[in-house]
Amino acid sequence: MTENNVRMVEKDTPPLAAGIAAWIGKDAYRFWKRIAQWIERNYSGIFSPEWLFGGKKHGWSLRYKKGKSFCTLIPERNRFLIQIVFGAEERAKVDKIRHELSPKTQEAYDSASTYHDGKWLVLSVDNESTASDVERLLGAKRKLPKK
Repeated sequence: MTENNVRMVEKDTPPLAAGIAAWIGKDAYRFWKRIAQWIERNYSGIFSPEWLFGGKKHGWSLRYKKGKSFCTLIPERNRFLIQIVFGAEERAKVDKIRHELSPKTQEAYDSASTYHDGKWLVLSVDNESTASDVERLLGAKRKLPKK
């Protein structure tokens, strides 16, 4: 992993937990684990996380998918990003919970680009408020299973 890169770009093997923690930093890794554990706890057995290598520009990312993409966790130098793509029906669900989101997340959602396949939201998960917003957004994207 070259020090000049923001992304993890060593293509030989997907990163391991220790490597991710060192790359994104202790605080960001705490949020990475929180979101990954939240997904596993709430959608147990539904998603198979898959490491994807996007080349020297995009590096490694961890995608959760079943049929269509649920979300993608992106380790960057000293931060953790999450990408969530919302289709038309999912955007209608987000509109219903929008008032529950922090102003920072609302602004990021409103300014996210919309393409033919949906609205592409990328958030830097760097505080409790954003982590909680991510959980709400993922719950809107895919209904939480009944326990």
